Amino acid sequence: MTDVTTGTTAPSSPGSPADAARLRGALGAVRAEVGKAVVGQDGAVTGLIIALLARGHVLLEGVPGVAKTLLVRSLSQALNLDTKRVQFTPDLMPGDVTGSLVYDAQTGGFVFREGPVFTNILLADEINRTPPKTQSALLEAMEERQVSVDGVSRRLPDPFIVAATQNPIEYEGTYALPEAQLDRFLLKLTLDVPERDTEVEVLRRHAAGFNPRDLTAAGVTPVLGAAELAAARESAASVGANADVLAYIVDLARATRRSPSVKLGVSPRGTTALLAAAKAWAWLSGYDSITPDHVQAMLVPVWRHRIQLRPEAELEGVGADAILQSIVQQVQVPI
Repeated sequence: MTDVTTGTTAPSSPGSPADAARLRGALGAVRAEVGKAVVGQDGAVTGLIIALLARGHVLLEGVPGVAKTLLVRSLSQALNLDTKRVQFTPDLMPGDVTGSLVYDAQTGGFVFREGPVFTNILLADEINRTPPKTQSALLEAMEERQVSVDGVSRRLPDPFIVAATQNPIEYEGTYALPEAQLDRFLLKLTLDVPERDTEVEVLRRHAAGFNPRDLTAAGVTPVLGAAELAAARESAASVGANADVLAYIVDLARATRRSPSVKLGVSPRGTTALLAAAKAWAWLSGYDSITPDHVQAMLVPVWRHRIQLRPEAELEGVGADAILQSIVQQVQVPI
C-alpha cells in the first residue's frame, strides 16, 4: 500500500484534458517553489495541496524543528495566498482568533475587528496548547467557513483552510483536541526528522546564507493564484467514482468499527473525507476516476486521527497506522 504522505494567468474552463493538465503542471511548479525553502517533506507538501483541492484542513504533527511552520509559509507564498499565524497558548481567548466587537470613539458605536481567522491559510501553531473553549472557536470556521459574533455571521475568504501543528511527545501544558474538532481535519500528516543526507542538505543551504524568515530572498515566488486554484478544485471535483469503489470505501469504514482493537471507528464523515481526498489524489495523478489504489493511498492520513483505540491495544503498542494497514489487507478489493 502506498502512502502519499511519505507567472499567474487567468484560467480557462477546467473541463478539457488540456486545461486539467495545465493546472496539474502549475501545482507541480508549486511543489518546486516550496522545495526551494523546505527539504525532504515532499509528502507533506502533496498532502497540503490535496487538502486545498478537497477544501479540507490539515493537522501537522511532528517534533519541533522539522519545518512545519516554514512549510505552510512557503506554500502560501507559492500560491500567492494570504496567511496568518496564531500561536496557541493557554490564555488565548476565542475572540483572539475569530475577532470581536470593539468600541469606536469616533462613531460612538461598536465595530467588528476581524481576527486572524479571516485569511486564506490559518497557521494554528501548537493548537493543543489552548483550552477547549478556544479550540471550539475554530469549529464553526472550519465547518461552515464563517464566523458568528454578536448574532451576525461573517463569511471567511475563499479558499480557507486551517493548517494546525502539534507536538506528539509533549504533554505538559497541553489539551487533547476534542473528537469533534479532530474529525474536521481532512488529513493528519506526520513530519519525521529528516534522513542524514537531507539534514546535510539543510545545513548546506544555511551555510550558503539561506534565511527561513525571508522566503523572497530564498527565491520562492508565486506561480499560482486563487482563481487558478479554484479552477483546479472544480476539475478535481469532476473526477468520477464507480459504485464498486464507493462500496469499497464503506466496507473499509465498517471494518474499522468491527476491529477488536478499535473503540470508535470511522464515521460517515470519514468516508466522505476519504472520497474527497482520493478524488484529489487521482486528479493530481492524471486519472479521470478514482481506483482502489487511490483510496488505499489516502486511507491512513485521512483516517489515522478518526479512530479511537482500545486501552489494551495502546498498552500493546499498536498504533492507528498499523491497524488501518491491517484492515486494508483484510478487506476485499473490487476488481
